[in-house]
Amino acid sequence: MTYIDGCVIAVPTRNRDAFVAHARTADALFLEFGALRVVECWGDDVPEGRQTDFRRAVQAKDGETVVFSWIEWPDKATRDAGMERMMKDPRMSPEANPMPFDGKRMIYGGFVPVLELPGR
Repeated sequence: MTYIDGCVIAVPTRNRDAFVAHARTADALFLEFGALRVVECWGDDVPEGRQTDFRRAVQAKDGETVVFSWIEWPDKATRDAGMERMMKDPRMSPEANPMPFDGKRMIYGGFVPVLELPGR
């Protein structure tokens, strides 16, 4: 069964192109290290909630857009090995591929799918 890494971040809206460039480099490495698929989603309809919402979760400020992303892995072992390689790869150093967002406000986690329905 697949394993999913998900994350939500706040990206300064003016940094959209820089974010896409950063993601293109990082996502290529995820695929190189065993990921099956990577999806980056730029917020389009992210409403404010009464109790909580995506914006509050990442402390998004005016002028920032919420980004929702996920990585599909074949299994947790491949994910763990791939993430270890990512952390050590010099192509992901702050000098080589600086983050165009505040990484301290990123929320992320690993998930085991419990239901998966096929599409058409």
